[in-house]
Amino acid sequence: MDIEVVMPAIGAGTTEGRILQWLKQSGDNVKVGDILAEIETDKAVIELEALDSGVLGRIHVEAGDSAVPVGDVIATLSAAPAARDAPAAPVPAAPELAAPLPAPRPAAAASPVEPPAHRLFASPSARRLARIMGVDLNALAGSGPNGRIVRVDIEQAAGRRPVDDARPPAAAVKPAPAPVGALTPHTPMRAAIARRLAQSKQQIPHFYLTVDCRMDAMMAARESLNDRAQAGPDPVRYSLNDLLMLAVARAVATVPEINAQWTDDGVLRQDQVDLSVAVALETGLITPIVRDAGRMGLRELSAQIRQLAEQARSGRLRPEQYEGGSLTVSNLGMHGVKSFAAIINPPQSAILAAGAVTRQPVVDGDALAIGHVMSLTLSADHRVVDGALGARFLKEVRHFMEHPIELIL
Repeated sequence: MDIEVVMPAIGAGTTEGRILQWLKQSGDNVKVGDILAEIETDKAVIELEALDSGVLGRIHVEAGDSAVPVGDVIATLSAAPAARDAPAAPVPAAPELAAPLPAPRPAAAASPVEPPAHRLFASPSARRLARIMGVDLNALAGSGPNGRIVRVDIEQAAGRRPVDDARPPAAAVKPAPAPVGALTPHTPMRAAIARRLAQSKQQIPHFYLTVDCRMDAMMAARESLNDRAQAGPDPVRYSLNDLLMLAVARAVATVPEINAQWTDDGVLRQDQVDLSVAVALETGLITPIVRDAGRMGLRELSAQIRQLAEQARSGRLRPEQYEGGSLTVSNLGMHGVKSFAAIINPPQSAILAAGAVTRQPVVDGDALAIGHVMSLTLSADHRVVDGALGARFLKEVRHFMEHPIELIL
């Protein structure tokens, strides 16, 4: 009996997907848990696992074809013939008729026979890293489960490569610019971003609040924290965004009314602080979520942010890692942007945009001085967040950013 393999629904709101590559081909034996293909959705690249065993029959959707709707048949799996899996044991000859067996040939004698071609197994992140670093996957032996090639194999291979290797990494070879007037098709992620942001601006009544934070104490505190963290047995380095995320988590816990979502039946209050952090990808923007950030200290929070960002860039986020959330923090300060207003990420009701820390004239009492200042802009859904509530929340964020000792005590 044939079994239909369909385009899976990966997460809420996913309506279609595109096959990036097939890891099994027609005629290959398949067992439950085998990776059949890599699929690009509007959020990430995921691996399609086999739910049944058998033989992969016809492939209906080839790699690189247009995206197909969720539920469409992309391949057919047939039950494997028993004879193919386990050949019948030969009937032993009678002892008196048994002919003497020839002496076994040395293993070297079989060397002229070409070994069967093996299927290349590598994680999506390893394949991307291999393309960037110019590493030949066929020359590697994977250290992952069942010989699967993982990122560490790529990094080690790149480190062993001779210095005079003339092959440039893939990232160093920039594609030629598209000719004027050329049409670049939308990726599923870019199409989803366009659809969701247009919906957000059309249906959510945005309003904006901006405050400036004095960052002199925070800059000094960060330098001191990193000096201590680098000298420890497990050295880490905290970014300004780590400290901002910690301040936002504390502020949400202090002003819990902002931790809510609009629904048709009422305002849904969240019971824990789940902070989304905007991560820029080559194909768009994704917002993985640090779950229960309100209970984390700086070290744990920083480690979670780094791990989620790496998973996002390698396309390994699961739907539960980017769906929902309390509010989003989007930081463009590293790009020199002084201030901006971000678009709310539904179903959330607020997003905080952080600009660069710049040296500006500031007033200290009756004196004029030079200080470090960062601009924060809150975009809020007026159906859920009133102006006074948004102002109270921003006041708390600014307080924690200007008094960093209260963040780490």
